[in-house]
Amino acid sequence: MPDLAKLPPDFTWGVATAAYQIEGAVAEDGRKPSIWDTFSRIPGAIDNGDTGDVACDHYHRWPEDIALMRQLGVPAYRFSVAWPRVIPDGTGAANQAGLAFYDRLVDALLAAGIRPMVTLYHWDLPQSLQDRGGWPERATAEALADYATVVAGALGDRVTDWVTVNEPLCVAWIGHLEGRMAPGERDLGRAVRAGHHALLGHGLATAAIRAAARRPATIGAVCNLSPCEPGSSRPEDVAAVARADGHTNRWWLDPLYGRGYPADMIETYGIEPPVRGDDLAVIATPTDFLGVNYYFRQLIVDDPDGPAPYARQIPVPGSRQTAMGWEMYPSGLERLLVWVTERYRPARITVTESGSAWPDEPTPGGVIEDTERTAYLEQHIDAVAAAAAAGIPVDGYFAWSLLDNFEWSYGYDKRFGLVHVDYATQRRTIKASGHRYAAIIREHRELTGGPAGAAGQGRY
Repeated sequence: MPDLAKLPPDFTWGVATAAYQIEGAVAEDGRKPSIWDTFSRIPGAIDNGDTGDVACDHYHRWPEDIALMRQLGVPAYRFSVAWPRVIPDGTGAANQAGLAFYDRLVDALLAAGIRPMVTLYHWDLPQSLQDRGGWPERATAEALADYATVVAGALGDRVTDWVTVNEPLCVAWIGHLEGRMAPGERDLGRAVRAGHHALLGHGLATAAIRAAARRPATIGAVCNLSPCEPGSSRPEDVAAVARADGHTNRWWLDPLYGRGYPADMIETYGIEPPVRGDDLAVIATPTDFLGVNYYFRQLIVDDPDGPAPYARQIPVPGSRQTAMGWEMYPSGLERLLVWVTERYRPARITVTESGSAWPDEPTPGGVIEDTERTAYLEQHIDAVAAAAAAGIPVDGYFAWSLLDNFEWSYGYDKRFGLVHVDYATQRRTIKASGHRYAAIIREHRELTGGPAGAAGQGRY
C-alpha cells in the first residue's frame, strides 16, 4: 500500500493520453496524414496491421471520456494536440476546425474541474513535413515553434501547463535508428540530427509558448528515462552501462540542463550533432519542470557487433514482466527521481507517464479485475512517495493511460488503460485499477487535507 502521507497536500494526480493513440477521425475536419498514418500502412510495421484510423474514437466521444475522468476524480489530464489536425501541412495556415476541437475540449475539462496539461508534440509529425526531410532537418524545429505559437495563442488564455516534446529518445533512436516507430528509418546519422532538432524544437517552442500564451505558462519537456545496471561483473558489461546510460538518459538531459552533449557519446556515435550558433543555449532555455516517463530499468551487456551504443538490454532473471515484456521494478522509479535531482537539480519533477500493460480479460459480467495493474500502480506511487519523503521535488503522478488505445507498433493487443475499451463497440468500462486509483486520490486528499473535489488539483 502506498504511504500517501509522504506526499504533499498539493500533489497532483492525473491521467495521460496521446492524440494518435485515441482520437481517430484521421481524415475529418481538415486533418491530413501524419507519419503514423503512413507508417501504419507499411506491411508488417504494426502488429495485426492495426492503424489509428478509429482508435478510441475520442474525437467524437470526448464528452464521455471527460465524464469518466470525473468519475475517477482525477483533477488533471495530460493530452496531446495533433499537429496535422491544427496545421495540416506542418507549416502555413492553421485549420480552424482542428483548433476548435481542442478549444471545446479545454472548455469542457475546465468546466468539469479538470485542469489540462497540453503536450504539443507526441510523435504525429505532419507527413508533409516528413516529405521535406522531417526531424533531421532544422526547418522542422522551426516549424514546431510556429505551431506552438498557434496553439498557445488559441488555448493559452486558459491552459497554463505545457509539454513541448514527448520523449525525444523515441523520436530519434526508435524512429530513426531502430526503425520500430515512424518514420521507420535506420540511419545513425539521421537519428543524431533528428534528436538535436527535437531538442532545439523544444527550446524554440518554450520561448514561443511564453510569448503567445495570455496566462503565465508552466513549461517542460518530457523524457523517458531508465536506470541502467550491468548484466554481469565483466568489465565489458560495466563499460557498456555507461554507454546505455548516455544513450537513454544523459544524451537528452545534459543538453537540456546546460551541459551540452556528452563527449563520451559523441565519441561512441562517431557523429557530431549539427549544432549551430546558440543552439545549445536555446536547448537549455530554463523550464519550470521536467516530465519523467518511467516504465523499466535496463540490465545491460556489451554488444560490440550491435547498433550504437553497442550495448544490449537483457531480461532480468526471475523478474515479473508486463505484457510488454518489461520488468515490473517500482524501486527503479525512486532511484531515477533521486539521480535526476542530484545530477540536474530541476525545479520540479512530474511523473508524466507511469503504467503497465496486462492481458486484461473481462469476466462474463463485464468486470475487469486487473490485479497486476492495481499492484503496479500502488507500488510505483509508493516509490514516488519515498522519493518525496527524501526531499525530491516530485509534484505529480499521471497514470498511463486513461484508456486502452493504439499502442504504436504493438497495435491494439497491449492494453495500458485504467478504462477498458471494447474496440468493436467503443464501450468503456472502468477497470479495478481505475477504481483503486480513484480511491488513492480520495485517500490522499482525506489524509493530507488537500483540496476537495475534482478541482482539488494542486498546481495543475
